[in-house]
Amino acid sequence: MSSATLADLAQVITDNVAAALREDVGSGDLTAGLIPAHQQARARIITREAAVVAGTAWVDEVFRVLDPAVEVRWQVADGDRVAPDQVLFELQGPARALLTGERSALNFLQLLSGTATRCRHYADLVQDTAVRLLDTRKTLPGLRRAQKYAVTCGGCYNHRIGLFDAFLIKENHIAACGGIAQAVATARHLAPGRPVEVEVESLQELEQALTAGADIVMLDELSLADMRTAVALTAGQAKLEASGGVNQDTLLGIAQTGVDYISIGTLTKDVKAIDLSMRILDRVG
Repeated sequence: MSSATLADLAQVITDNVAAALREDVGSGDLTAGLIPAHQQARARIITREAAVVAGTAWVDEVFRVLDPAVEVRWQVADGDRVAPDQVLFELQGPARALLTGERSALNFLQLLSGTATRCRHYADLVQDTAVRLLDTRKTLPGLRRAQKYAVTCGGCYNHRIGLFDAFLIKENHIAACGGIAQAVATARHLAPGRPVEVEVESLQELEQALTAGADIVMLDELSLADMRTAVALTAGQAKLEASGGVNQDTLLGIAQTGVDYISIGTLTKDVKAIDLSMRILDRVG
């Protein structure tokens, strides 16, 4: 399992922001044209609710692209917990750029902070266990790497980034290959060194996956009793990942079975944007 870091995301951030500004600003901000080009202003952004911050680099890039003269003064960092009415950052610079960039910048910050906040909530529920909570590929199109970064800000971890960086052999793959052993053997031949994970729906399939040498075995909707048995049977031969039927009510019980990972689609799929607000404080000059 990997974790997205800002060092890996420079091009992703550039591309995300370019797409957002192209979509929102298009050929130009008509309303901002009401303001004299020389007018300077100062603005403050606050959160209306408790949250975990993520997405500061995307905000910086929005204003850098619109006008490098805009100063972004952060009072928080990614991963910080914030309280209602707390100031997140202030802006100073050309008033047109501040207003043109407001929506794109806050869209990124609201979505990614919403993702981080949900992840922190789930991570806190299992903080006294050794389990790692993983995201899935259930992300907003075009924003997968951004959301996966936000997942790490909230204390959870990344599963594979896409279809290209690890094998995840599911029921239909197994059927098409002729069995678990054949599927794993073919994966090892095609891409030596790549992680090979096999999804199983029973303890019998678990034993087949272990015999085949899978690196990770995904336990798909097994009962808690079967998960505990799976942990005992595996005895460290492979990592075990629980999946299916996971929510905040079932999470702790699953974690206490001793599995290594729990994957949860809701970390990125059912995210509620954080309520943020920008207010112009005054005109400068």
